[in-house]
Amino acid sequence: MLPERRDRAEKCGFDGRGDFLHGEVAGLLRERLDEVNRPFEAAVIVGSGGGLHARALAGRVSSVSQIEWSGRRANRAGIKATSFSETLPIAEASADLAISMLEMHWLNDPVGHLIQLRRALKPDGLVIATLFGGETLRELRGALMRAEAEISGGISPRIAPMGEIRELGALLQRAGLAMPVADSERIRTTYPDILALMRDLRAMGETNILSDRRRTPLRRDLLERAGEIYMAEHGLPDGRLRATFEVIFLTGWAPAPDQPVALRPGSATRRLADALSVEEQALDEKAMPDGRRTPREG
Repeated sequence: MLPERRDRAEKCGFDGRGDFLHGEVAGLLRERLDEVNRPFEAAVIVGSGGGLHARALAGRVSSVSQIEWSGRRANRAGIKATSFSETLPIAEASADLAISMLEMHWLNDPVGHLIQLRRALKPDGLVIATLFGGETLRELRGALMRAEAEISGGISPRIAPMGEIRELGALLQRAGLAMPVADSERIRTTYPDILALMRDLRAMGETNILSDRRRTPLRRDLLERAGEIYMAEHGLPDGRLRATFEVIFLTGWAPAPDQPVALRPGSATRRLADALSVEEQALDEKAMPDGRRTPREG
């Protein structure tokens, strides 16, 4: 269960050493929120990683309600824990800002999660959801797959699969959100060895939760071989290992009658060349260094 896993993570160091990644993501999310030039009266936040809670949004939001399934994390945030369910206990049209903080990659129904956030919003309310993307831990994933194929003759899902930005961005439209935007940030860090990286993942509460994962611990020879492959392919001159975390930010708005909409293709009344004060150039021509034009080569 997700809450129990998060509680164990808190016990083994999430508050401090393991919380650095969630803190970085929370900071990036606040930066995006600061770019929105409008006040928010009521916000709902799902998840409290990285210290993202009411105190962190003071001055930007008048009132904040928060859903946190982990008892230990809820206690650290100064809120009451919510019983785990993918059905969110949020009243319809009760907020104008909804944030999901590194929760969607754990859920069985991410589209349903976004739909529930949209329904919680008043018209023209904002959704910002963060989750890990497909480039996350690509170095560790590759090293474990190669080592297991060499030693065991097959591979198992040691790291849960994560979505690509194009696929995840499409979820916003499926959830009925307007003006959808998906962008990503790559956070790169280093570790002294593969065991240190795995310890941090456990302290973050971000270990594999797939139901069909292999339940037996990694064999020593497999882990040693994975460490060798990791160092050979991603080791740095100082002997440390590079690790990549890709964080996807999904942003969308609850539909409203007065929202701006994209113009119909071909409906522009002014040429881009005029706006940029440049000479228009046909697609089948290219400019020569002396200003002459010649047909584009096929």
